[in-house]
Amino acid sequence: MKPIVAIVGRPNVGKSTLVNRLAQKKDAIVHESRGVTRDRSYHEADWNGRDFILIDTGGIEPMKSDDVFADSIRDQALMAGREADVILFVVDGTTGVTEEDESVARMLKRLDVPVILLVNKLDNPQREDAMWEFYSLGIGEPHALSALHGHGTGDILDLCVSYFPEPSEDEDESEVDDDALNIAIIGRPNAGKSSLYNKIIGSERSIVSDVAGTTRDAIDTVVEHEGRRYRFVDTAGMRKKSNVHEPIEYYSTVRGLRALERADVALLVVDSTTGVTEQDQKIANLAIERGCALIVLLNKWDLITEEHERERVLETVDFRLTFATWAPILRISALTGRAVVRIWQHIDTAAEHRAAVIPTAQLNRLLTEMREFGHTVTKDRRRLRMNYVTQTGEKPPAFTFFVNHVDLVNDSYRRYIENRFRDTFDLTGTPIRLRFRKKDAKKEEQE
Repeated sequence: MKPIVAIVGRPNVGKSTLVNRLAQKKDAIVHESRGVTRDRSYHEADWNGRDFILIDTGGIEPMKSDDVFADSIRDQALMAGREADVILFVVDGTTGVTEEDESVARMLKRLDVPVILLVNKLDNPQREDAMWEFYSLGIGEPHALSALHGHGTGDILDLCVSYFPEPSEDEDESEVDDDALNIAIIGRPNAGKSSLYNKIIGSERSIVSDVAGTTRDAIDTVVEHEGRRYRFVDTAGMRKKSNVHEPIEYYSTVRGLRALERADVALLVVDSTTGVTEQDQKIANLAIERGCALIVLLNKWDLITEEHERERVLETVDFRLTFATWAPILRISALTGRAVVRIWQHIDTAAEHRAAVIPTAQLNRLLTEMREFGHTVTKDRRRLRMNYVTQTGEKPPAFTFFVNHVDLVNDSYRRYIENRFRDTFDLTGTPIRLRFRKKDAKKEEQE
């Protein structure tokens, strides 16, 4: 399990800027207006060999805020804090301590999680004297930071890592020695994940209930099927806290996220009575981003008897999962067992394609055909020419193209190349990675 670092604070103190700095990406939206970040977002980062997950949260408003989303944002930020191994509490060094900062500090003190106080926007080292007033928040020693320019981030990351739990050597060794295929069952609460889990492993190990959030923690079970070992992880539900209202989507996402970190194949269980929702879409994206093979299971299909209703469900698949048209779709009923036995073959096929190695000669034969077809990109009298391609990774397959102008490769051309690859090579069930490098300049790469 990767450690989790939650970044919290009032609006417009630079949380998303800090996320982008620590993750060395620009995934988080940054804007001077308050309230730009409302939903939590998850970002991978590493420091000195330790991988971890950053959670960017929305700005916490006062209890009497006019923002209709304020209560939800506050709840989600607190949930992120409870799930984290360490919290980064960001304040604005240019404005001093505010009432909102004091409100956030009071909330964080109630959590049994280490909190690091960061005084941001101290771009000039001479202004660091201004941070001492933040001792009044009672969180501990304030640390000067400039998320925009990177000042102080190294020390902050060192401090974060010092709070991380030590990796379990037993767990690491078991993962290396175990030849089981890791399967994550993911999806929204109450979509039927636990019922499917029980049907697959042939026992009632997981509690099945119509109440969303019954499963408290992920459960692993190794199953042998036709001579092959599979490790299934049931990630349903949320962790319940007494007398605390917590939106179910949060814990579903976090548990799915952690299961996906070590999964080979993800089974996305969709409730057919509602179709593919925005939350299903987000969870599918998490699986693809982590390189998992993906299989979409339309569960409770037996409950849909009208043809127009079935068409409506399939329309939601087409609309929400346009980025994963390569993922097989299976209509099942976990309760009755309809088509569940067919899942095994889909898992094996997807895992095989995810581990595929395509000879360089075959790749360049396709590249020659693409060049002869003549479809390319031109701009400002420049013309994109792909000179060579080779496979540079697997699980999932990754292909690197050596080209004359990397900047000419746009999203449309990427889709064209991926479609040609999938038409030529059977890569059903697995995402692929396409990388582009300037010819004879391997340091210049676009992913």
